[in-house]
Amino acid sequence: MIRVFEPRLSIRNQLSLILNLKKNEISGTSDIVTKFEEDLAKYFERKYAIALSNGTVALELAIKVLDLKKDDEVIIPSFTIISCLSAVVRSQATPVFCDVDPESWNMTLENIKKVTTKKTKAVLMVHTYGLPSPASKIEEYCKENDIILIEDAAEAHGQKESGKKCGSFGSISTLSFYANKHVTTGEGGAILTDSKLHYTKLKKMINLDFGTPNRFNHDNFYWNYRLSGLQASLGISNLKEIEKTIKLKQIQGEYYSAKLSSLQEHIQLPKKEDYLSKNHYWVYGIVLKKQNLRNELADYLLDSGIQTREFFWPLHLQNALLKNNNSNITLENAEYLGSGGLYIPIGKHIKRKDQDYIILKIKNFFS
Repeated sequence: MIRVFEPRLSIRNQLSLILNLKKNEISGTSDIVTKFEEDLAKYFERKYAIALSNGTVALELAIKVLDLKKDDEVIIPSFTIISCLSAVVRSQATPVFCDVDPESWNMTLENIKKVTTKKTKAVLMVHTYGLPSPASKIEEYCKENDIILIEDAAEAHGQKESGKKCGSFGSISTLSFYANKHVTTGEGGAILTDSKLHYTKLKKMINLDFGTPNRFNHDNFYWNYRLSGLQASLGISNLKEIEKTIKLKQIQGEYYSAKLSSLQEHIQLPKKEDYLSKNHYWVYGIVLKKQNLRNELADYLLDSGIQTREFFWPLHLQNALLKNNNSNITLENAEYLGSGGLYIPIGKHIKRKDQDYIILKIKNFFS
């Protein structure tokens, strides 16, 4: 089976883990976690980084630290991971969905403006599948209108928008280090910020609110969301290899696009660049123009030993939300992508012969 994604640890990654084991720095309070946070802050051009257990937690705490109120509205793109919606709902703020661009698959400033109201308190900007959102324009708009900008850069490690690093926009940014990310710790995530106030509070929020002078007298019922020292050592070595990882996926993505370009009557290929940024192809997605064929293609490829994965299902159509919300909004592009999109194998585990086989099978399906 050729899997959509399969993690590969380099010799450097393995040595980093072994050396860390010898130092016994395996807990979430080890010095190596601090080193990983310092490396992250430097790479993503932020003052502070807080490493934690996963990207979903990063989103939830990023919103929690902002102290949003019940009627505060947070604009989020409907075409993204459920974690974004969960974080807003659990904060008791009000999610407001916007559509996305049909070619870049990201939210745009125009999408945001259409749903902005007097109650808009924050925008959760997400970079999706390999290209960035128009972050500079969105950041400027938020500043002009006193709106908090939260950036989800989980799928944009190493990406830039108009020359500025993704992960450095807005008041606060989040990362995921799940196994399929450009930088991985297996599971894990981080929050990035330039605010010392947010940093200090977040460090307590992920560490049970241990305090001084009495460590075990707590002012708040916070959580244990620490990242382990072993995970941090893996993250440090992965961060050193990020450019190599991105380069490989760009070569693979461009090869797919060149070989599948003859099928553009049937499928939409990912956009190659946007906002001075080349696609990083975190995943390689295609959208079937006849959406009823999406599942047929997926089944055909699976029978041929090729795993695929469907695109995100629109957030405004989630069953968990519809139980308590009878909204009848329509977001055409998010629904189009959710119904017709899938992505195919890409990454370190894929060889050129694998790509050629995948391309052949996709062509055979349409012939």
